[in-house]
Amino acid sequence: MYLGEVCTAAGERWELQLKGAGPTPFSRQADGRKVLRSSIREFLCSEAMFHLGIPTTRAGACVTSRSTVVRDVFYDGNPKYEQCTVVLRIASTFLRFGSFEIFKSADEHTGREGPSVGRNDIRVQMLDYVISTFYPEIQAAHAGDRVQRNAAFFREVTRRTARVVAEWQCVGFCHGVLNTDNMSIVGLTIDYGPFGFLDRYDPDHVCNASDNAGRYAYSKQPEVCKWNLQKLLEALEPELPREQGEAILAVEFDAEFRRHYLQKMRRKLGLVRAELDGDAALVAGLLETMRLTGADFTNTFYLLSSFPVGPESLGLPEFLAALTAQCASLEELKLAFRPQMDPRQLSMMLMLAQSNPQLFALIGTRANITKELERVEQQSRLEQLSPAELLSKNRGHWAEWLQEYRARLEEDREGVGDSDAWQAERTRVMHANNPKYVLRNYIAQNAIEAAENGDFSEVRRVLKLLETPYHRDGEATEVPEATETEGAGGADSGGLSYSSKPPLWAAELCVT
Repeated sequence: MYLGEVCTAAGERWELQLKGAGPTPFSRQADGRKVLRSSIREFLCSEAMFHLGIPTTRAGACVTSRSTVVRDVFYDGNPKYEQCTVVLRIASTFLRFGSFEIFKSADEHTGREGPSVGRNDIRVQMLDYVISTFYPEIQAAHAGDRVQRNAAFFREVTRRTARVVAEWQCVGFCHGVLNTDNMSIVGLTIDYGPFGFLDRYDPDHVCNASDNAGRYAYSKQPEVCKWNLQKLLEALEPELPREQGEAILAVEFDAEFRRHYLQKMRRKLGLVRAELDGDAALVAGLLETMRLTGADFTNTFYLLSSFPVGPESLGLPEFLAALTAQCASLEELKLAFRPQMDPRQLSMMLMLAQSNPQLFALIGTRANITKELERVEQQSRLEQLSPAELLSKNRGHWAEWLQEYRARLEEDREGVGDSDAWQAERTRVMHANNPKYVLRNYIAQNAIEAAENGDFSEVRRVLKLLETPYHRDGEATEVPEATETEGAGGADSGGLSYSSKPPLWAAELCVT
């Protein structure tokens, strides 16, 4: 429910919106209500993203009541009553890519058309409003040429979208439902339904239990955002010729994403001076090492700020031990790579692929079968390993990459007169770009369970910590100790410390 807008004396403009306040004429057949668990997750995550420095909608308030609605949390046939809750959301605008799709003509595949198809007059009004209100510099620069103005608008939306998804990738944030209606027209992170932050680095991680095909997997987020921009472009016709828009998309999105992503990753690695061509390969090597070892995404980046960079190797064995301690244990890996299909079902699908490849392709499970075979193969390899052998393999992987990282840091330091000043700047930049705290799924769940029992103090405590996610001046930069206990952490954090080691298999909730 849209409440209105607030314009401040400083020239800021904020839209106020209630989510979960009940049915509206646009609620379809649903009840329009939101429940406590999903409201707390949205409330905490939107604020966490803001303090991480990522463009996002904000949460102004979260209000619950004694009224209840029925929800099937895991979609497993076990519904239960949950408390109704309303979130007050704040943003410069809640207009999305999907807002422009109400004018689209019938889709060639589905035959569906927008409810305002043919009303180009309204499309023009909406486009004029968006550009003049949220992109006034573009409006001023192209006041006499609508097509060029619209092209400049689409170019800027493309760039903002590329930058925000690059920010997600750099903190390990997974959105969960990146359809066109969850894409902000001003480049914000919007709609926190199923979401999650990576624990162990897995490029194929899917945080939405209903996304069986992995369409919104972590590694696919840039690709699907680009696809959504293509859909926005189609919805803007005829105000922007499609050929012109497609040329903009082809030139701008990938280049802007790579530029912003690599710029951010250089800062996360403390490369404060020179930008070298090999930096992309260094980052790719780091991520591959994290994947091979099951390393914790957030903890690994934070740990690298304490990497010994002098020519001497003093402290390197201790650092390597701390780094490998952030990797997955043998038991965790076995559980993570356990087969998802019954062996008989897999055998039948393989027989079908061999005997009737056309039917097999029609079923559309080729990617799932390939992934399942990889799981079976990985599980077989893990069964042959002992914990000591796994540790040795992980040390080897990390020692190899750290050798490249050390060489790159030495290149960055070359020619610097004051080595101590360079090291201080490197550490400062890394602390400012590698969060110590992110909203891990089990942390949110602990707060939700306390709130469902009437205790909101855990929500407030988590929110307070998420407001300062980065290392603060004066804090020690001790190497974190690994722990096998879910939610374990420093006494000051009560389970939110960067030393937390949640289970590799922690599941993302389905949120309605």
